[in-house]
Amino acid sequence: MIEISKIKVLVVDDSAMVRKMLSSELSGAEEITVVDTAADPYIARDKIIRLKPDVILLDIEMPKMDGLTFLRKLMKHYPLRVIVVSSLAEKGGEVALKALEYGALDVVAKPGVAYSVKDMIEQLVEKIIAVSKVPDWKLGIKEAKKEASEVKEKRKNSLIRTTNKIIAIGASTGGTEALRDVLEKMPVTIPPIIIVQHMPEHFTRSFAQRLNQICDIQVKEAEDREILSPGKALIAPGNRHMELRRSGAMYYVHLHNGPKVFHQRPSVDILFQSVAKYAGKNAIGAILTGMGKDGAAGLLDMRNEGAYTIAQDERSCVVFGMPKEAIELGGVSKIASLDNIVDEIVGYLSK
Repeated sequence: MIEISKIKVLVVDDSAMVRKMLSSELSGAEEITVVDTAADPYIARDKIIRLKPDVILLDIEMPKMDGLTFLRKLMKHYPLRVIVVSSLAEKGGEVALKALEYGALDVVAKPGVAYSVKDMIEQLVEKIIAVSKVPDWKLGIKEAKKEASEVKEKRKNSLIRTTNKIIAIGASTGGTEALRDVLEKMPVTIPPIIIVQHMPEHFTRSFAQRLNQICDIQVKEAEDREILSPGKALIAPGNRHMELRRSGAMYYVHLHNGPKVFHQRPSVDILFQSVAKYAGKNAIGAILTGMGKDGAAGLLDMRNEGAYTIAQDERSCVVFGMPKEAIELGGVSKIASLDNIVDEIVGYLSK
C-alpha cells in the first residue's frame, strides 16, 4: 500500500504551553505531522532550512525578533505557506492584518472566552490542508498595483444604475487581499455592498478600518439594523452571521449568533440566501478565493432568483475552493480574474 506523505508543520511560538498544545492536538490529524517547534524566529530560521516544512504556524508577538519582521524577511528570501496564530485582542487583529499583507495566507485566533481549543484545532486542520496546496508561485509579498488610482478615476465616471441594487461578496482564505483589490477600485457611486470574509472576532473591525483608509467608498464593520446606502460597504463582524433585510424600499442588515455553517460564523451562504430572498434579480453576487463550500449553495439561490453572479477564476485565487464549488453547482453566471471582477460588476450595472 502506498503511504500518503503528511503535511509537515513547524510551530513558531514563544509560549511553551502553546507549542505543546498545538503539537499534541494537531498530531491527531492523520494528514498532518508537526515536525518540530521553535521558541523564536532565530531558532525557526535554522529549523526551516533543515526540515523544509510545508506550513508554518506563526505567532506574531515574540521576543528577539517580532513575528512581522521575521515574516517579511521570510517572504522576501524563502517564501513559505504561513498561517498566523494570533491573540483575539483588537491590537492583535491589526498586526495580523499586516501579516496578511506581508504574505501570510490565513489567520486563526488563539482560544478565548467564546472560542475553545477544539474550535481552533478544527479550523487549523482545515486551513493547513488548504494552504498546503497553494502553489509556490503564489507565495510571497504581493506587489502593489501602480495603476489603481488611474483605474478608479475612470470608474468614477461610469453610468451606474443604483436603484434597489445590492452587491454581495463572500471570501475566505486569501480574501483579505482580494477584497482590498476589489474595494479599492469601486467608484463612489457604487450600490451598497455587503461582505462576509471568514475572519475571527475583532479582526473584522480592524480590517474594515484599514480598508476605509485606502478606498474611495466608505468601508465599516456592520452594526445590527444598519441601513445600506450607495458608496458604502459593510463587513460582517467576526462570529456574527449577517443577513439582508428589506423594509419598503429600504435595505438593512440583521446580525445574529445562529449555528455555524460549514464551521463558519459569519457564513457566506447565510448572506447569499438572504440576498436571494430580499433582493433577487436586483442583486449581484461575487464569490472570491477561499477554502471549502461556504457560499456555493447561496450563490446558486441568487442566480435562480435572477441575480448576476461572478466567481473568481482559479489562477487568481489563493485557494480555489469556494469558487470551484459554486461553479460546479451551477451558481455562476461569469468566471473572471480578480483584476476584472470590478469591471464585470460596473459593466453589468451600466447596461
